[in-house]
Amino acid sequence: MHQHHPARDAHGSPARLLAAASFLLIASSFCGALQAQPQKVEGASAGIYTCTDARGRTLTADRPIAECSDREQRELNPSGSTRRKLEPTYTARELQEREDRAREAAIVAARQTDERRRERALLVRYPNSATHDRERAEALSQIDAVSEAARKRISELGEDRKKIDEEMEFYKQDPSKAPAALRRKIDENTKSVAVQNRFIAEQEDEKKRVNARFDEERTRLKALWTPQNGGNPK
Repeated sequence: MHQHHPARDAHGSPARLLAAASFLLIASSFCGALQAQPQKVEGASAGIYTCTDARGRTLTADRPIAECSDREQRELNPSGSTRRKLEPTYTARELQEREDRAREAAIVAARQTDERRRERALLVRYPNSATHDRERAEALSQIDAVSEAARKRISELGEDRKKIDEEMEFYKQDPSKAPAALRRKIDENTKSVAVQNRFIAEQEDEKKRVNARFDEERTRLKALWTPQNGGNPK
């Protein structure tokens, strides 16, 4: 009768024992390799922060730098390139001052833009000194024509006054006895002459304003006129 030998059982055969030992060795090596592999630490991809503080020192850290809260900071990539820029942290007062400066700068920029627009329009209107001189002469001529009309009116009033004075000859001994209508004519004539003289004086003031305007334009245009566009600044 065949006897059972435990040493030769399928579960305890030398071949299977050798295979099990090999498996355990491979598994142990694999686990060791996993343990030796660097672990990815949360935040390892975070950049480096750098700035120059108020004392001129260059500071670096792995988080935003408190000493540079009032100035711009840079976050760097591991390669050293700039990932992003961090704006300064402002107080409420600093924010208001910053807004005020920005508003003032915007006003100045708007004025400069408007000034350039005016210069372009001025140059289109007066491409050279001849056109500017011609328009000045025309403007002054119109004022002179108005003044001349006023002087002509004064001359007419002078003729009327002569006739009135001739009528007053009858009352020169006692002007109070002159008819009211005649005295009214004298009063109206005097007032009309005063109005015309005042009008002439106003036209003279207008001539001064016109000349001042053209003089100011001339100063600005000298810098804009060039020989290429026919300018002939004097």
